[in-house]
Amino acid sequence: MSPEVKHDTEAKRFVVAVDGHDVFTQYRDVDADTVDFVSTFTPPELRGRGLARVVVEAGLAWARAQGREIQGSCWYVAKVLGEEANA
Repeated sequence: MSPEVKHDTEAKRFVVAVDGHDVFTQYRDVDADTVDFVSTFTPPELRGRGLARVVVEAGLAWARAQGREIQGSCWYVAKVLGEEANA
């Protein structure tokens, strides 16, 4: 079962809370049509569980549903976008 991803619109991030820690990807609005995912963070004790991918995929799905163009300044988001492009 996948953990629940919450969209924190005030902090502009998608977050999963696990064992008292937050895994998140944060974005910024470049303009009305473009969103840039600027960072992704997983606490060391939660790494290796695929949680970063869960929050990134949720963020990308939201951006696409909004009809926004996506930029990936965050290296991890850029990696996921590249994998999707090559799939």
